[in-house]
Amino acid sequence: MVLQDLGRRINAAVTNLTREQNLDEKAFDGMLKEICAALLEADVNVRLVGQLRKSIKSTVNFKELPPAVNKKRLIQKAVFDELVKLVDPHAEPFRPKKGKSNVIMFVGLQGAGKTTTCTKLARHYQSRGFKACLVCADTFRAGAFDQLKQNATKAKIPYYGSLTETDPAEVARAGVDQFKKERFEVIIVDTSGRHRQESALFQEMVDIQEAIKPDETIMVLDASIGQQAESQAKAFKEAADFGAIIITKTDGHAHGGGAISAVAATHTPIVFIGTGEHMLDFEKFAPQQFVQKLLGMGDMAGLMEHVQSLNLNQKDTIKHIQEGIFTVRDLRDQLSNIMKMGPLSKMAGMIPGMSNMMQGMDDEEGGAKLKRMIYICDSMTDKELDSDGKILIDQPTRMTRIARGSGTSVREVEDLLTQQRMMAGMAKKMGGNMKNMQRAQQAMGGGNKAQQLAAMQKRLQSMGGAGGAGGMPDMGSLMKMLGGGGGGMPGGMDMQAMMRQMGMGGGGMPGMPPGGGRGRR
Repeated sequence: MVLQDLGRRINAAVTNLTREQNLDEKAFDGMLKEICAALLEADVNVRLVGQLRKSIKSTVNFKELPPAVNKKRLIQKAVFDELVKLVDPHAEPFRPKKGKSNVIMFVGLQGAGKTTTCTKLARHYQSRGFKACLVCADTFRAGAFDQLKQNATKAKIPYYGSLTETDPAEVARAGVDQFKKERFEVIIVDTSGRHRQESALFQEMVDIQEAIKPDETIMVLDASIGQQAESQAKAFKEAADFGAIIITKTDGHAHGGGAISAVAATHTPIVFIGTGEHMLDFEKFAPQQFVQKLLGMGDMAGLMEHVQSLNLNQKDTIKHIQEGIFTVRDLRDQLSNIMKMGPLSKMAGMIPGMSNMMQGMDDEEGGAKLKRMIYICDSMTDKELDSDGKILIDQPTRMTRIARGSGTSVREVEDLLTQQRMMAGMAKKMGGNMKNMQRAQQAMGGGNKAQQLAAMQKRLQSMGGAGGAGGMPDMGSLMKMLGGGGGGMPGGMDMQAMMRQMGMGGGGMPGMPPGGGRGRR
């Protein structure tokens, strides 16, 4: 995952501080110094780091803190909240509407991965029922159309381009017009890579924008760009006024802080991050979920969405989470499914505590560790598997028996139970608050829908509090995540609909558009 080293350093700094018996201002300043050093090394802008330090210091003012306040919890929450602010410009990203043509134009530096990202985004919307297509308006780079055609054909997405027309604005206009006539809902236009010093290419970008009048312009930023990101993003913002950012190549660079700095510089939200070369290596970005994964807290909402997309049989586990339960058997089922979900390095970030357990391991070593955890579960009785793990802690001889039967150590059994308790704690909070929200919605029965939603949103906010066990985010944050990261329920979704969604109800994938693709010669 992006900036793993940064996350580990920040997490270690906070953890070391919270272990201090005498937590004083000197130890607190030492933690801040380590966090700021880690952010600067990741190429986060110096000004932003200074603002983050100042905000945390003002939140945790030792001289004004009441004696009864939990300093450790307050510091954890302050660090979490300020890191979220760093990547959250509080700007609402564009959302395409079904039944109408939504034109999205891509801009960015050459080599940032625009063409591949265009296809990933088209595939993302296509898998969610939109009729999506691609237009290649990059007439400058040799092989650009061939690359887009190859990607689009592989992903079964219709495309448009020209091998003879040299005016990119004309190609873009013709492609968009054709797909609008065919009632495509998401029309993604790929353009040439350009640099802020190249005034002619910048004018070309403006010409394309005027020709197609896009509903949204997205800037693609390479995670490895470092300190240049802010100045480049500002130049593009002035010329093309993009409304969203996609950060690519986050799987191989520790200096993604520069790209994150561009968010604050342009007040523009990150909407997706590219985590690899493959079409599925593409994640929706949500500030709180991103920081949770960064700090090893996991991303239960992202995990559930990923499970849903794979059509795995998770009904029992989802039902348990809705009820606020998470048994050892549920953990065993999750471990088994993780083995089917793709690269372990990607999945570990979604599971609370798992990224710390897998620290320093490659996918092969991590896979071997997961198998050992499954062997531990397979050495348990049905009673032990269907429990919350307390029976094993209360009777240590059971752990000894399980360790012998699975060929592992008692320490490994204890580690597995720690993992189960972390996930059970989160499931309990999620399930309990879902029930509260359901009761609140039923109590409001009838009346004005807008008033109901406003009341629900207010109730969501009131559920927030200090972080949960293990530095987990507050429940208000978690429920916002489950609602899509905005405020209350997105698009007027009621609680029943949300529960159905988490229970993996609903229809399957819509049919793919007929035909492989078309290119104009």
